[in-house]
Amino acid sequence: MGAKKYNISVEATLEVIGGKWKCVILCHLTHGKKRTSDFKRLMPSITQKMLTQQLRELEQDGIVNRIVYNQVPPKVEYELTPYGDSLRPILDSLCNWGELHIIKEYGSKAAALEDNVLNNLED
Repeated sequence: MGAKKYNISVEATLEVIGGKWKCVILCHLTHGKKRTSDFKRLMPSITQKMLTQQLRELEQDGIVNRIVYNQVPPKVEYELTPYGDSLRPILDSLCNWGELHIIKEYGSKAAALEDNVLNNLED
């Protein structure tokens, strides 16, 4: 079977990081390792099934490392691989554009962004 053909290279990017949750997961991981419970707290509307599925896909694509600690109770953490960290400029650009869009549509970041550690609402 031959290599998959894309019409434009952004299709390959979106195949890996596209969808509602993958970029959000990746943005959280740019701030350090996370456990499943951290993701559930940071992304309360994601289901456990969807979170698990998205993390598995990112792991299969070499974007995320799953670290299992041999202890009781079990502990699992996720982190970006060096390959996954190469997405940082793309994720930063998406966040910056999103802030501009929110300001354009709502007048300020504070009007539409949650007040949390990831959002600098003082601007």
